[in-house]
Amino acid sequence: MGISIKEASEKLGLAPHTIRYYEKEGLLPALQRDEYGNRIFEEKDLESISLLNCFRVTGLPVATLKQMVDLTLQGDSTIPQRTVILREYKQDLVRQQQELDRAFAIVNMKLSKYDLLEQGQLAPQDRMGL
Repeated sequence: MGISIKEASEKLGLAPHTIRYYEKEGLLPALQRDEYGNRIFEEKDLESISLLNCFRVTGLPVATLKQMVDLTLQGDSTIPQRTVILREYKQDLVRQQQELDRAFAIVNMKLSKYDLLEQGQLAPQDRMGL
């Protein structure tokens, strides 16, 4: 037996409106409803929503997600197309990770300078910006 949108949102840590948005955008085409029109979420739906949210949080556009869903509905013959999309997405994630790693290193360097300043171990002429 499935669970309600409230239970699904609590289990996934997402707001109900986020889940409704995913459905409205056609990203949850297999979602069932009861006789009153209430959404019924099965485990497979929760897994799909979790994956969709992961992709969204990292910046994959809804249009690309919709393309992936549409291709999935067409069957296994579209696996090569889906693979291309995910490989490109992975490359974007690698670039994002590299940028984040650089930013992380800069923040750590700046924090180290602040620590030295607080300890009186950095001469005023060695200060740089912020």
